[in-house]
Amino acid sequence: MFGEIVAVLPARADDMARLAILLAQGEPIVTVIGKYNHGKSRLLNELIGQDAFAVADRRETVTLSDSVHRGVRWLDAPGLDADVGTEDDRHALHAAWLHADIRLFVHAAKEGELDAKELALLSELYADDARSQRQTVFVLSQVDQLADDAELHKVRNAIDTQWPGVALNEVSSTRYRKGRDEGKALMLEKSGMPSLRAGIDAALARVPQARTHEKALLFGEIREELAALLAAREKELEALRDTQRQQRLSFDRGLAKVIEKVSGDIETMLNALGTDHASVPDTAKDAYGITAGKLERAHIQIAYSRACIEIDGYLAGQGVIGLPSEQETVARALNTVMIAVMGVSVKFRKDLRRMFCTAAGRERMQREFTHYYELSNDRKALTARIGRSESAVDASKNASASLNAMEGRA
Repeated sequence: MFGEIVAVLPARADDMARLAILLAQGEPIVTVIGKYNHGKSRLLNELIGQDAFAVADRRETVTLSDSVHRGVRWLDAPGLDADVGTEDDRHALHAAWLHADIRLFVHAAKEGELDAKELALLSELYADDARSQRQTVFVLSQVDQLADDAELHKVRNAIDTQWPGVALNEVSSTRYRKGRDEGKALMLEKSGMPSLRAGIDAALARVPQARTHEKALLFGEIREELAALLAAREKELEALRDTQRQQRLSFDRGLAKVIEKVSGDIETMLNALGTDHASVPDTAKDAYGITAGKLERAHIQIAYSRACIEIDGYLAGQGVIGLPSEQETVARALNTVMIAVMGVSVKFRKDLRRMFCTAAGRERMQREFTHYYELSNDRKALTARIGRSESAVDASKNASASLNAMEGRA
């Protein structure tokens, strides 16, 4: 079901994966994202009150890791820029965009202002918040590593200059742990963690409503995109079919006109002939002589050849030249549509009349040349395009039906 939609809208693969998470109705998910060694894992441990995530000076988080605590799934992602091969970045961004209901964007205070990559990501996150009602919380971590409040003030101003009005949640996981272990309420408060936790709790309370909105949003967007794609594909299919019809109509009319013209020429020529010398067989003594029969048969062959050349010129302009590969013979010179339909030569009046001067003969030429027209490379290519277009229309319809079924069960 998901596969049918993604096959038609591959750019919506992540949205479909997000829908699967929303439809599963699992725990709300809080994800930390940010650069390597900015205190993300330690922040999560303090938020949930247990050491569930590895913390070290060296890079520890290399894949997504999670912990469920009090009905919330907390997700730790590798640091941005930690892996020169960008695999960590891919995991981190995947966590932020696909899994998270709430994104904790973590930036270490000691780093000062945001770098260009952080700014770009933050912009995308806030834009998505406005669209999907997911929530991004800016966490300024490790504030204890600054020299004094004046240094913290400088960092605040630098970030506010980059992103005016941004709400900073200034925290120190180290102060919080020490205040908790030593029972120092003032240090706990100064750590900023209680305020951050209250903000996260408020955000968690909004998750059900946000998920309802996001499901409706994604279903609506994908439904509209599928409808537009189906309309475009149906229009393309109808245009291809119309081209096929118009090409055939034009070919039929043009061929009929050529056959009518050469048939008229043949009939005029035959009617001007007197005694039928061609039907009189030559004798042995005429083997090396010129006879009336030979002259007439040559005359008939020339008229026949001229008619064939005129028809062949029209067919060549329509791409009807060689035989299909299954009809070809070892004699390459014979592998033409003209020879297949008309033969090599005509010597007698009766054969010429039968071929050109009877309705049955003209209908046969029209029918057989049309048969090879439909087997020409251009026509087969167009037929194949129509087949692919029909399959694309069917795929779009199946994708829409799958989406409707999913929405009906949501």
